[in-house]
Amino acid sequence: MPMNRMNRTEFFDKLAGLDEQQLKTALWNLYWRGTAVARERIESELQPSSAGQSRRPAATPVDPRSIRDEVIQFVTLARSGAYIAGDRQVSPRQRTRWRSEFARLAAEARKALRAPEPDPAAEALEQLIDLARETRDYDYFRSEDPMEAARFVVSEAAGLLWGHRRDRNGFTAFAASAAPQLVRWESRYGWTRRGYGQISQKETSLAAVLSGMLTVPDAWVTFAGHYLDALDRTVAGDNGRDQSRRSGDYVHAQRTADLAEWHGMLLQRLADTEAEDILDRLVEHRVLGGPELDFLRARLVHQRGNAAAARAFITAALDRLPGHQEMLDFAVSINAPLPTRARKILKERSY
Repeated sequence: MPMNRMNRTEFFDKLAGLDEQQLKTALWNLYWRGTAVARERIESELQPSSAGQSRRPAATPVDPRSIRDEVIQFVTLARSGAYIAGDRQVSPRQRTRWRSEFARLAAEARKALRAPEPDPAAEALEQLIDLARETRDYDYFRSEDPMEAARFVVSEAAGLLWGHRRDRNGFTAFAASAAPQLVRWESRYGWTRRGYGQISQKETSLAAVLSGMLTVPDAWVTFAGHYLDALDRTVAGDNGRDQSRRSGDYVHAQRTADLAEWHGMLLQRLADTEAEDILDRLVEHRVLGGPELDFLRARLVHQRGNAAAARAFITAALDRLPGHQEMLDFAVSINAPLPTRARKILKERSY
């Protein structure tokens, strides 16, 4: 059957003849005798927002202090082995659901950054990133690839945290806190163990994240100064577990490899400037080492016109990493002598 109802103009013409009390009575009858859907719509319209739109139920605000406390407890239990071993503090059900708990805590920490006093939320997110970085080397959870399982993209979380601190505390305070985090967190091959999957595809280096935040030359100089300060405070091995498992030389070389992209950016932006002395301190720093440091030294001295020293440094680097393609390309470009193994690899790749 055709619908027999007034159009908008006819409806408003009818309303024009009613006073305020009659309008209220008509609305009340519709509310009281109408369907549940009609009642909900009227209730919604009776609570207009400041913009004149209907209010929707507000999401429950996240308390930054509470989420920080939850994160600290979760991280402490994970590091103690409670999620992989029999521990009464973590039930069997919780051990199998750790990934959803990790994801929940990360999401809550992000939301809490919007609170009026967000500093505890920033601390919580920092703790989760620390834990994520450690899962590449330590078995805290029963998973072949913990960060892929937890759907946690470290570079996205770090970028959010750094942007928040820069906007809230200013650039200098941001640089002072972000520089030591860069040393702790950067990972040359990402933060998933297998290096493939949906999460690894979303990752980018922390050097690239910072590059987008350092928009003027002075920002690079300021951040580089804080970065050297962070290296000065870094002890070889970082903690007792690394010292017991790895030699200091290994730790130095691994750290330098992880930070190689960042060091290359510093070389590109600070060479031939008034801040070039930062590079001199960098290439001689006591917590860096290995073939990647020799590669950095080679590029620095070559840029300064010392071809002989550059050849010596790059040859030494290739002696330890004969298959490193960037090193091979640089060595060829400056006619550096190649170690036997590097020369063989280069020949094989040329076919």
